[in-house]
Amino acid sequence: MTRSGAGPTLVLVLAVAVLVGCGVMLLLERSLTRILLGVIMLGNGVNLLILLGGRSGGAPVVGTGPVERMSDPLPQAMVLTSIVITFGFTAFLLAVAYRSWYLSGDDEVPDDLEDRQIIGRAGRKEVGAVDRGGEGPNGDSEQVDPEPARRRLRRRDAS
Repeated sequence: MTRSGAGPTLVLVLAVAVLVGCGVMLLLERSLTRILLGVIMLGNGVNLLILLGGRSGGAPVVGTGPVERMSDPLPQAMVLTSIVITFGFTAFLLAVAYRSWYLSGDDEVPDDLEDRQIIGRAGRKEVGAVDRGGEGPNGDSEQVDPEPARRRLRRRDAS
């Protein structure tokens, strides 16, 4: 914050931008270790951004000074909550990365086989859902029937 308390300085805004930008770039990587570092950097950048949104001033304790010169306690409480949530999510990602390294010897996230098939179909401009029975959309038993199950059963019993 500036000395007059008018708002955030350019250095703090640039620090938020760098932390969030680097965190997002690391989240887009294939390695779980880099994803973990990206979550940590993104969390720190967002925490700093939340703190910049609050009013600077004295300690927010009633009776220690005038109310208009106290800092806003809500962003501080939000950042403390965010730190706990980020720590828990970091511990979970660390466990997932360790388990992946333990099982496969690598922490890289592999491509999903179904995703590769869908990308291949899209490249060839094929239809994803093929009607293998050939009965069309009205006679297809795999399609969703809007009628309740009891009415369908009664209709089948009557015929």
